[in-house]
Amino acid sequence: MNLFTRIKNLITADLHEVLDKCENPMTMLHHHLREMDGQVAEAKKALAHQFYLEKKYEILIAAGEETVAKRARQAELAVSKGDDSMAKIALQEKITEEAKVQMLQDQAVITKANTAKLIEQIEKLKAHYQEFQFKKLELESKVHAAMAIKQGQEMMAAFQFKGASKGIAKAQEYVYKLEAEAQASQHFYTSSPVLSVELQEEIEKQLASLK
Repeated sequence: MNLFTRIKNLITADLHEVLDKCENPMTMLHHHLREMDGQVAEAKKALAHQFYLEKKYEILIAAGEETVAKRARQAELAVSKGDDSMAKIALQEKITEEAKVQMLQDQAVITKANTAKLIEQIEKLKAHYQEFQFKKLELESKVHAAMAIKQGQEMMAAFQFKGASKGIAKAQEYVYKLEAEAQASQHFYTSSPVLSVELQEEIEKQLASLK
């Protein structure tokens, strides 16, 4: 698969469809970004090569046109000297070089067209890459926010449960202390029975009878 086809397939991929079908969108985004990084690097090399070809064709065409002009002058000079044989040789080389220059010019046109096509594809690739980057940042932001909310809720739940447990334990301890204090109070504040003076004599009689 050539570079143009790979870039075209990558550009025409439906971002949302790709994300909907994968279980972990962030993993898929990172994977596609790595792919696109590789495509961008390859596209840069291809573009540099296209510029090199364009420049090389310019140099070759210029050299060929100079040769054509030189052979034309040689043919004219030979004719002026009456040397038809030398003129024919110069004209033959001129015609051959003209054909070569025409071929180079045709190739240069094709090369420029390929360069323009590649630049267009690269611009689309850059736009697609930026869309992926934006989507990546958006999803990362949402993931981080969701994780922060989840952690906050878990911390609050743990704190509330821990606080409630401590509250119950303190209440039970307080009740135990109150019960212990009440029990201790019975030993200190329970009054001893007092013998009645009026019944003292009767009490003594009955006590004596018991003996």
